Amino acid sequence: MRRRHFHHLFGAALALPLLARAESRTLLKAGDQKGGLRALLEAAGELKELPYDIQWTEFPAAAPLAEALNAQAVDLGPIGDAPLIFTLAAGSRVKAFAANRSDAYGTALLVAPQSPLKTALDLKGRSVATNRGSIGHFVALKALASVGLKPDDVQWRFLPPPDAKLALTQGSVDVWATWEPYTALAESEGHARVLVNGRGLWSGLSYLAATDTALRDKSAALQDLVARAARAQRWANQHPREFGETLSQVIGIPVAAARLQHERRQTHWVPIDDSVIAEQQRTADFYLAAGLLKQGLSVRQTFDTRFPVPA
Repeated sequence: MRRRHFHHLFGAALALPLLARAESRTLLKAGDQKGGLRALLEAAGELKELPYDIQWTEFPAAAPLAEALNAQAVDLGPIGDAPLIFTLAAGSRVKAFAANRSDAYGTALLVAPQSPLKTALDLKGRSVATNRGSIGHFVALKALASVGLKPDDVQWRFLPPPDAKLALTQGSVDVWATWEPYTALAESEGHARVLVNGRGLWSGLSYLAATDTALRDKSAALQDLVARAARAQRWANQHPREFGETLSQVIGIPVAAARLQHERRQTHWVPIDDSVIAEQQRTADFYLAAGLLKQGLSVRQTFDTRFPVPA
């Protein structure tokens, strides 16, 4: 009996270092948006042999992801420049720590295929569905401003993407202001056409944002993730067919839509430099002028520049 007891204790002692190592592995709680970070990393094989663990949670848009960041339910997530400003102005304790830039075409105002609307001037008096504070909302506001219209010249319906798409297809709204992959999906299904695209209206900037706690306690894992995302993006841009097929499987949309949104976005990761910060400040200033912010926001303090993008 004593010998059995000794072997039991000896085995338990051997297991302790293994248990300690297992418990010491960092866990990144990653928020994601449809067609976002997880699909990119998975397609490029960058989720293999991670030195930390990732727990994924998918959100349909930036607003609920930002809420999860603010509640510390996730550590990080991808978010566009305009919704990041919106959540920061609301008091969220997060910072952008990596940046990427895409062709802005697919952040667009969509109408039904047979809609009589032809230009941004036709928006006056029409109903526009979008997420409040989203990049779709931002582009809609910029489109109005570009032709001398004001925010209150349209009727806003603040809806998440699935509800906004349904409202457009059923004819209960005139316009849906959205982003990729929703734009490509609606186009490829024949449910919508682009009335106004985001080129010249939106910077194309999006970020990885993280909570202050994660930036303090999980910086090594965040730096590794940035490096993997940059490598994965280069791979995806060099292998659009393979990436489109994997993206289709991961997020559950047709291959044609997955390829379309990827190929026209041409995303690339960029350093957070003075030009990026200046563009972000212009976006914040525009939101203030449009009445979406109650007071001005100095954006420089909302960046953490310790995480360089690998060349």
